[in-house]
Amino acid sequence: MKTKTAAAATCLVALLVVVLAEAAGVGGTTVTYNDRSLVIDGERRIIISGSIHYPRSTPEMWPDLIKKAKEGGLDAIETYVFWNGHEPHRRQYNFVGNYDIVRFFKEIQNAGLYAILRIGPYICGEWNYGGLPAWLRDIPGMQFRLHNAPFENEMEIFTTLIVNKMKDANMFAGQGGPIILAQIENEYGNIMGQLNNNQSASEYIHWCADMANKQNVGVPWIMCQQDSDVPHNVVNTCNGFYCHDWFPNRTGIPKIWTENWTGWFKAWDKPDFHRSAEDIAFAVAMFFQKRGSLQNYYMYHGGTNFGRTSGGPYITTSYDYDAPLDEYGNLRQPKYGHLKDLHSVIKSIEKILVHGEYVDTNYSDNVTVTKYTLGSTSACFINNRNDNKDLNVTLDGNTHLLPAWSVSILPDCKTVAFNSAKIKAQTTIMVKKANMVEKEPENLKWSWMRENLTPFMTDEKGSYRKNELLEQIVTSTDQSDYLWYRTSLDHKGEASYTLFVNTTGHELYAFVNGMLVGKNHSPNGHFVFQLESAVKLHDGKNYISLLSATIGLKNYGPLFEKMPAGIVGGPVKLIDNNGTGIDLSNSSWSYKAGLAGEYRQIHLDKPGYRWDNNNGTVPINRPFTWYKTTFQAPAGQDTVVVDLLGLNKGVAWVNGNNLGRYWPSYTAAEMGGCHHCDYRGVFQAEGDGQKCLTGCGEPSQRYYHVPRSFLKNGEPNTLILFEEAGGDPSQVIFHSVVAGSVCVSAEVGDAITLSCGQHSKTISTIDVTSFGVARGQCGAYEGGCESKAAYKAFTEACLGKESCTVQIINALTGSGCLSGVLTVQASC
Repeated sequence: MKTKTAAAATCLVALLVVVLAEAAGVGGTTVTYNDRSLVIDGERRIIISGSIHYPRSTPEMWPDLIKKAKEGGLDAIETYVFWNGHEPHRRQYNFVGNYDIVRFFKEIQNAGLYAILRIGPYICGEWNYGGLPAWLRDIPGMQFRLHNAPFENEMEIFTTLIVNKMKDANMFAGQGGPIILAQIENEYGNIMGQLNNNQSASEYIHWCADMANKQNVGVPWIMCQQDSDVPHNVVNTCNGFYCHDWFPNRTGIPKIWTENWTGWFKAWDKPDFHRSAEDIAFAVAMFFQKRGSLQNYYMYHGGTNFGRTSGGPYITTSYDYDAPLDEYGNLRQPKYGHLKDLHSVIKSIEKILVHGEYVDTNYSDNVTVTKYTLGSTSACFINNRNDNKDLNVTLDGNTHLLPAWSVSILPDCKTVAFNSAKIKAQTTIMVKKANMVEKEPENLKWSWMRENLTPFMTDEKGSYRKNELLEQIVTSTDQSDYLWYRTSLDHKGEASYTLFVNTTGHELYAFVNGMLVGKNHSPNGHFVFQLESAVKLHDGKNYISLLSATIGLKNYGPLFEKMPAGIVGGPVKLIDNNGTGIDLSNSSWSYKAGLAGEYRQIHLDKPGYRWDNNNGTVPINRPFTWYKTTFQAPAGQDTVVVDLLGLNKGVAWVNGNNLGRYWPSYTAAEMGGCHHCDYRGVFQAEGDGQKCLTGCGEPSQRYYHVPRSFLKNGEPNTLILFEEAGGDPSQVIFHSVVAGSVCVSAEVGDAITLSCGQHSKTISTIDVTSFGVARGQCGAYEGGCESKAAYKAFTEACLGKESCTVQIINALTGSGCLSGVLTVQASC
């Protein structure tokens, strides 16, 4: 006999099925859910998904990225929608190039995958301003992400625009398209209690759910990180490094993990974060052991923050995220392969997981066995949550060794098919190869042009004036990183002063009477800093020009949009030797956004621009300088990057395409997690306990992605740099990124597969075939017992091949080698 609550839940699910089925129409796919999973066309499904953000790659890259995702065992692709990219100016829309969202979803459909549409339209995502357009600040009465008509009107207009574009292209499942879920808002539960208006926050989040459901998209709506005050007409989901202990807030809905963070984003002052393949696999296996139904990797491919899209502040141009596909779309091995192996095992027991009865048995505080049973079949998970000791666990008379911090999956409850800590996929070491088409940097001939600062060295011809120091984002509507603050004062006689400027940054350059007198930038994290520079005033009128620059706008946190930028409020003072100050804060200030070179579009290298080459001598370390050179693209289809070591800070373009901000002079900090890496134990990206960091004490980002679609083969390509802070372009060089060494370790009975993995590269040498390798890592193994038999087998099977597979048998141990783990290393 059902309880009233259970009966009500059944009726609600039945009603949902009817409504969604009606919305689906003839020939479409129905998507509903119950407490165990999504139900697609009446079948309960385990869904493994991965995030790929369309603006962080190029349309030419999309098919390959999606293909690799599918080959890696994914069922779906998840993406945010980028409001400020699609609507950079109010009611002026951009759906071309890498913002062609319909084309992206059609590529997903063509690959036979599902899609998850995360409209937001607030997205966080380490994206500039969290995806919200800065022009929203111009609208009277605007309050971001609270219950107010100005914000909700704009949000609904944009949401409806995106939904209608998807409907017009038949992209929702009910229309025969790939979209099986849609998301409204994003991680609101994390901050709604800190907005100082609980009633408005609650009314807003319920309005979001109602507005979304009125769109009649025919698939369920989700809200991530909304664990309290959850609207009844959405499914709440989990984000984080681990979600196995999380469950939705009500019965009748499945356990969904919208963001499994595969690594972490990078800031200009930070080293590179790495989350091990073992730990991610542990987290995923734990999630499905504890009734998980849909899991999404954030990110599966991170990509690149082209142009001015990076948020933060101080998020780098690279958004690699240590994802299974690296920034450029290459397989990151062994992460990609290890997870692929996991996906295969999970999918092999899909029916048991979504239909079977389950029993959890705790063998100790940190060991749990879960047995799923369906009819006469069963599948088991065994986890060892200890982070410092391996354990033997006996199940149905069979004893299994579980390494610390691992999960074993036994599809028949007898034989281990996968253990999260035992990697059988190959490791690939990617290397940077010199451009063989031309000799660089010697062949790169540079010309240069001064940025024209003259128009900004007086306070004339501004956009407008105010007798106050204004906030930069509102004043410029974020149409440029740069905003000029200019004023003048009459002074009797000559005198020396200290120019004092208090600013909320992120950078500041100070000019007095046309001369650069000082510059400074904020440390990451606390974006209030001061500039103090010695200046001399002459008799008569003196001009003060302050250039404030932003480096990505804040994208997360309660009331993040109110974090100021620029010299808002100041003060700006001239202080004499006696400490007496002339306060200029309420002087008449003239404002102008942007630089002359931006207005002239120097990066497009239009005819008529006058570049100087000084007979081959190019000035270096000169702030506000444009540099230009031409180069031949590296041959082939391998990834291309440009090494900007020697430059300071600025922006780079190739053939008019904006690669993003560069800042190789900013050194990554030495941190506690820089010198040790152990997959065992909880992974953390912030606070104490960080580990597996690399690049400490090195340039935060030295290499910048040049997508192949930006390049012309067989003819000159143009690289243009705007060097803001003063640098030297003479060391600039282009590289291809290719597989160097590939390595696998496996035991007798396993099959070893080696692959160079890209663009017809073949295996050139077999370098190591040793049992019991003692030390080193892929590319530099040492010790062990070299097996001549194994060397012969791999040489015959692999040389000259793109990939090869060899079964490890006892005969390969060779004379004098004990049977055990065989390590093979090859070169591509």
